[in-house]
Amino acid sequence: MDGRVEIVVPPLISNLRVHDFIARHRDWITERVLQIRPKVVEPFPPRVIALAGFGENWRVHLAGGSGSLRCRAQGEQLLVLTGQGDQTAQRHSLQRWLTEHVRERFAQRLKQLAERHGFEFHSLQIRRQRTRWGSCSSRGVISLNVAAAFQRPAVLDYLLLHELSHTREMNHSRAYWRIVASCCRDWRQLDRELSQGWQRVPRWIFEG
Repeated sequence: MDGRVEIVVPPLISNLRVHDFIARHRDWITERVLQIRPKVVEPFPPRVIALAGFGENWRVHLAGGSGSLRCRAQGEQLLVLTGQGDQTAQRHSLQRWLTEHVRERFAQRLKQLAERHGFEFHSLQIRRQRTRWGSCSSRGVISLNVAAAFQRPAVLDYLLLHELSHTREMNHSRAYWRIVASCCRDWRQLDRELSQGWQRVPRWIFEG
């Protein structure tokens, strides 16, 4: 089991119908893939937090010291954990830093893509979810998974455009996919890559 998903398609079924099916069942598919994901022991704290979506590699340094545990960005892509705390406290501290850091980066990129392609959205929310990359409400509130920061830039942009397209079409109809295609020519390939993107997300993101 390598986590790949195979879909058997009857003759004469269009690609758009296939992608509509995948979009509607993505959470279920992702949950099953994660269940069979090989258990890999990941050292913690990580030596480096590689945020491929932004081209950043943050080194993590345990400085110790007294007082409560704190995580601060210092110097060139360096995270310093100071104070006392066990691995649970360290994990929560890194999760909080990551959420706030990603929020700023996502907001900048989402605004850029919205302006470039003529979309309007209400606001942005950041979540840590195990099976959903993002969503868009009928009010134009876009939610993005912090885990998307671990995908390469083209895949991240596709996700943002995928959700921005829902500000015009709240379904996965032909009209919706035409909007996506008008913004992202390689959306089919990027969608497949995004579906496998959980393999690039470290487990500590969701623990605790």
